[in-house]
Amino acid sequence: MTIDLKTVKHIAKLARISIKEKEAKKLAGDLNSIFKFIEKLNKLNTDKVEPLTSIAETTLQLRKDEVKSKNIRDQILKNSPAKNKDFFVVPKVVE
Repeated sequence: MTIDLKTVKHIAKLARISIKEKEAKKLAGDLNSIFKFIEKLNKLNTDKVEPLTSIAETTLQLRKDEVKSKNIRDQILKNSPAKNKDFFVVPKVVE
């Protein structure tokens, strides 16, 4: 898969970012090299490779799931910037 200048400009428009012609050319080259590397990775045979959750071969220690602090609502809510009886009050961010 190759990315041309027209595709880079289209992606920039969808992302609502402005890029100059020089930046678009560099970005097209960078994206093409990334896609070439991905194609190399896709050719690897990983049939006998087990999935990893971590590179360290350790197991997590299990513990009981128990509540250690009870009735601390007032202590938590005193950190709220606006006063409310039961909830944190935050400014509206979505209209």
